[in-house]
Amino acid sequence: MLTETLQRVADGRGGVLGVEPGLVIEPDASWTPVTELLREPYAPLVELIDATAARWNAPRHVGAALFWKTYTYWHTLPMALGWALDGRVPVMRLPETYVKASEAGVSVAATRVSWSAGAGAIREALAESQAPLVRVIGSIAKVGERTLWGSTAEAFAHPLTSIVPGDYLRLLAEIGAPVDGLVEPAGDGYFRRTCCLWIALPDAEPCGSCCVLRPRRRRPAA
Repeated sequence: MLTETLQRVADGRGGVLGVEPGLVIEPDASWTPVTELLREPYAPLVELIDATAARWNAPRHVGAALFWKTYTYWHTLPMALGWALDGRVPVMRLPETYVKASEAGVSVAATRVSWSAGAGAIREALAESQAPLVRVIGSIAKVGERTLWGSTAEAFAHPLTSIVPGDYLRLLAEIGAPVDGLVEPAGDGYFRRTCCLWIALPDAEPCGSCCVLRPRRRRPAA
């Protein structure tokens, strides 16, 4: 069910999807193991960050935030959709996950996927496969980890409001820290509580979910 949904999304995007619809690949030389991104001096990671910064004419910390927004979306998307579709969560273990630059910004896939269920499995997957990247990106690019985790939180909210209906607030609450509380509902959509830094680009309009667009809460009358 999940792979069919991912293929439908890919078809609707003209084939441009940042995760392989089948999730599993036999990597060629164009793919880089994600473990290599975490190996000092982090050259492959810096290359991806700098390429993102150059694409948008952005300073490095903004390029890092936008790289992470793309990476975490495609890595998180299958877990979010699997949870909403039938409860089966595909987990790409860190040693088996690969990444490459693509038309979608980056593409993510794995040499093997294990299947689990529930928010607990997603929490463990984030701790193993995303938290190390968040720490390194925050360190080398001087961007706040809460900002980066806000993009991961949105990577649950967006597909569950635009692709497959799902209670993303319940899912985020069940996952807990560090993603719970970083998005809030707004009608049929949501707002972030952190900024992805897209708005820092020259002449950029804020994203529809940007925290700067959140209505200000009125203070209760004295």
